[in-house]
Amino acid sequence: MINLTIDGTPVQVEKGQTILEAANSAGIRIPTMCWMKKMRPIGSCRMCVVEVEGLGKPVSACDTMAAADMKVTTQSELLHGMRRDALSLMLVGHPLDCPVCDKGGECVLQDMVWEFGVTEQPTPGAQPTRDIERYISPMIKQWADRCVLCARCVTACKEVKGIGCIEIKGNGFDSYIGPVEGVDCISCGECLSVCPVGALTDGIRDEKARIWQSKRITTTCGYCGVGCQFDLNVLNDKIIRVTTTDHDKLPNFGSLCIKGRFAWEFVDHPDRLTKPLVRRDGELRETTWEDALHTAAKKIKEVRDAHGPDSIAGFASARCTNEDNYVFQKFFRAVIGTNNVDHCARL
Repeated sequence: MINLTIDGTPVQVEKGQTILEAANSAGIRIPTMCWMKKMRPIGSCRMCVVEVEGLGKPVSACDTMAAADMKVTTQSELLHGMRRDALSLMLVGHPLDCPVCDKGGECVLQDMVWEFGVTEQPTPGAQPTRDIERYISPMIKQWADRCVLCARCVTACKEVKGIGCIEIKGNGFDSYIGPVEGVDCISCGECLSVCPVGALTDGIRDEKARIWQSKRITTTCGYCGVGCQFDLNVLNDKIIRVTTTDHDKLPNFGSLCIKGRFAWEFVDHPDRLTKPLVRRDGELRETTWEDALHTAAKKIKEVRDAHGPDSIAGFASARCTNEDNYVFQKFFRAVIGTNNVDHCARL
C-alpha cells in the first residue's frame, strides 16, 4: 500500500493504481470524458488534469500512477481554465444541435459544458469536411460531425470485444471514426454503448425519446443463459431501443451481443404467440396455461406408461436460464426416468 494526499485528504491505495483511481476510492471527483473503468486509460480528453507538487505542469489523472507521499490538487484556477480550454477545443466545428441530438439530456459533453460555464466558442473554426464511408454496422447511425474523437469506441472495440474493426482515420479536425480494412464488425453495439456524445446512435427504429420521456426497465436478456442485464427503453408501451448505461453491473458490465442489443423487434411482431396452443381435432387452438400444462402432463404420462420412459426425449433451450435448464433435465431424469435430454446450445 502507498500513502498520498489528494486535496489535503490522506488516501491509501494499492501500488499500481492511478491518481484517478485513488481519488475515486476516496470519494473525490475528478471530471472525465474519455475514461471508463472497464478499459485502459486513453488520456485523450485532458479533462482529468491535476497538479502534482514537484512537477512542472499538470498531468492527466487517468494514466498517471499514484506514488508514495504524492501531493495532488484536483481543483484550482489553473485546472479550471485548462478544462474550459479542452471543452472549447472539442466544440470547434461541433454542431450545437442539442435540441435535436439523440443524446440530449444524457450527453457527457453537454453536462461538462454546463458545469464549466462554456457559454461561447472563443476559438470558432470551420465545419470539418469529413468525407466518411458508411459506418461499419448497419444497426448503428454515425453522426461524424458530433464526434469529439475521445477514442472510447475504438478502445472498447479492440479491448472489450477483441475485434478492432474501427479506428481513427485522417488528420486534424477532419479526422473521423472509420472501418479497419479486412476486419469484420459483429454489430455488438459496444461502440454505441460507450460513446459519450451523440456521434453513434441506435439505427433500428426512428422513434426517439429523451431520457425523461421514456421509461427504462431493467431486465435480463432472454437469448442465452448468461443473464446479461440491459434496459428496455419504452415509449407509449412500445420498445424503442435497448441501452446499457451501468458498466459496473454483473455479469456483462454493459456489454451485449448483436441479439441482446438489437434483436428485440420480435416483441411487437404480429405473428408472435401470446397464448399457449393445444392441438385438438387436428387444429391448434388457444387455451389457458392451466389447460396446456394439464394436457402436456397427461400426454407424457400416457406415452411413458404405454412405451416406457425412454420413449420420451427432452430438448432444452439455450434461451432459458441455467436454472431453468437444470430443472428441465432434473424433471426428465428424476420424474420421467430417462436420460434422453439434449440442448440447443447452437442458437
